[in-house]
Amino acid sequence: DYRYCRDDPNRSGTRCLCSGTVQSHRPHFIAVHCQEVGGKNYEASMSHVDCFVKELLSSDAMKEYNRVRVYLDENYKSQEHFTALGSCYFLHESLKNIQQFDFKAKKFKKVVGKEIYSDTLESTPMLEKEKFPQDYFPECKWSRKGFIRTRWALADCAFDLVNIHLFHDASNILAWEKSPSVYSGTRQKALGFVLDRITDQRFEKVPYFVFGDFNFRLDTRQVVESLCSTATMQTVRLGDTNEVDKLIFRESENDRKVVLQLEKKLFNYINQDVFRENNGTLFLQFDSELSCFKERLHELEISFPPSYPYSEDSSQGKQYMNTRCPAWCDRVLMSATAKDLVLKPENEEKNLVYDNIGPNVCMGDHKPVYLSFRLTTGAGKANANKHKCCNVQ
Repeated sequence: DYRYCRDDPNRSGTRCLCSGTVQSHRPHFIAVHCQEVGGKNYEASMSHVDCFVKELLSSDAMKEYNRVRVYLDENYKSQEHFTALGSCYFLHESLKNIQQFDFKAKKFKKVVGKEIYSDTLESTPMLEKEKFPQDYFPECKWSRKGFIRTRWALADCAFDLVNIHLFHDASNILAWEKSPSVYSGTRQKALGFVLDRITDQRFEKVPYFVFGDFNFRLDTRQVVESLCSTATMQTVRLGDTNEVDKLIFRESENDRKVVLQLEKKLFNYINQDVFRENNGTLFLQFDSELSCFKERLHELEISFPPSYPYSEDSSQGKQYMNTRCPAWCDRVLMSATAKDLVLKPENEEKNLVYDNIGPNVCMGDHKPVYLSFRLTTGAGKANANKHKCCNVQ
């Protein structure tokens, strides 16, 4: 299995992935894409990441993975380059002739042994890492957002794996003001930048998988109108600037009970269960940020609840925080050619899984998402022999 998932290596989620998900799916190739390596307080906690990686590599679940590549962007002192991204790849001992692309030499090289790269990744020829240009950032406030690309060849098929972290919604009020929101446009511009970069003329075009924290949000304006269709809205403004501070939606009857209170960092809805019922599929109609990329990016059907923002209380594995409207921020997207690899006729439905990890366990504020499928030998060749398979996650 090739599992593509996103996780935060400063949390217990990766341990859960190793002990549960890896052992249950037994993948041959594992790709783990991490955002915010070291956590939000990276200056204080970055020192713990290396210990975590060593613990991960020595775990029982990973003992059969004899080739490893770990790339951690830990150099937070370099504002110009720091993305806090981490890309980790684990290859099972049964896989033969696995190669990784050298972007400087422009050729594939055989993967042997276990190697860990951290601090400055700019000099590592086995990947491409870029931080978004400063003028892409909202209000030009430079934060840790960008992408890392690696290229692999196995089962006679070459493909790119792109780790991505896009911009978040800084204010619920601003996100509500118009549809689509200003933040949606910023993410669209940044994602277009990544897609243009990984498909330009410098290298041969291959199928690509883009997965990480896209920070895609539901259309806040439309969600609020849906949830509060019969409520009346009260606007509270700041006295000194007249800026909107909060919006309060009340029922017209029933003692004017508050249905929703919206502030910059508060989305407090009266019945949070609606985002979990039937895996939140009622709200997929408001998940529209991918629509402008429908010719370039594809996704399997979503059948899991919104992946963000979960409570970080270890006893509240299913509970959302009331800071943001729940949304499917974490995704596994792919090119049309990559989708063809995933949806081969011989790829039985039971071997194809797109889901989250740890639905009942606290995994941090994001719930990791993964794609698991079987890649047929020669899948990238039109007339190749297709009898052998390997499992990818």
